[in-house]
Amino acid sequence: MQLVPIIFNSKNISGIAGSISIACWIVVFVPQIYENFRRQSAEGLSLLFIVLWLLGDIFNVIGAMMQNLLPTMIVLAAYYTLADLVLLIQCMWYDKDKKGLLEQVKKNVDPVHLSPANPIDESVLQDVFNEYEPLLPRLEEEDSQSYDSLELGTEIVAKKKENVLNDLLIVSGVIFAGFFSWYISYCSGLTKGPTEKDPNFAKINLPAQVLGYLSAVLYLGSRVPQIILNFKRKSCDGVSFLFFLFACLGNTAFIISVISMSVAPKYLILNASWLIGSAGTLLMDFTVFIQFFLYAKPKYEKLTVDD
Repeated sequence: MQLVPIIFNSKNISGIAGSISIACWIVVFVPQIYENFRRQSAEGLSLLFIVLWLLGDIFNVIGAMMQNLLPTMIVLAAYYTLADLVLLIQCMWYDKDKKGLLEQVKKNVDPVHLSPANPIDESVLQDVFNEYEPLLPRLEEEDSQSYDSLELGTEIVAKKKENVLNDLLIVSGVIFAGFFSWYISYCSGLTKGPTEKDPNFAKINLPAQVLGYLSAVLYLGSRVPQIILNFKRKSCDGVSFLFFLFACLGNTAFIISVISMSVAPKYLILNASWLIGSAGTLLMDFTVFIQFFLYAKPKYEKLTVDD
């Protein structure tokens, strides 16, 4: 393969942005899937959020194929659907385990001791005291120890900087991977796509358009349950920051890939539903970002609350 200088015309800019968008969406679900696996819980995610997103992706992939849209759009839509299914399975699986644990706890509860008329057996009290025995020594240790707040604050700031640096490295790596994959295809002459000279370039398919707009509505509506859940919990625990960050980057790159191909009115009308869906969810995701910063608590504050 021979290296070829890049000509930054509308077609190549669209290809670069589309490739970066694909790279973002390939990895977007990984942080959230890992977060769910690490916590063995998906309670931070709204189930309705995942279901609506899945339905939106299903209509999206069908509509994109019917409308003969850019290959980027079709590949992304198909991948979204598969990734949504993984998240949905996680939500249902961990929810099932949680319900099973609750049922087990209920079975182990002795209803006799739930009545105030029946005193609890002394052995039961002893088990309870043994279970929480570390509480008293801990209180004594807290009285005898003093924390250096300045040192603790410095550690927290250093940890935050480290996390930000790691996130920047991950994001930069994904963007570079997207660009590099496009460049390999470019040098190999595999970046051919539809142009304005093609007869079907901006031919509108009504059923596909209906599916596209329905998909856009579902995308916009999917974020609402998650935003409400975060608001009720006053927390974004269990939700991966990178999950929504890559979603924003993916949508932004996708919009660039579409509008850089052409700004002809008919072409924009043809892609309007997909552009509305991406731009709308982008704005909704910014709301989630605001929640991340509003509900973020310093580690020392969390320790105080827990203690």
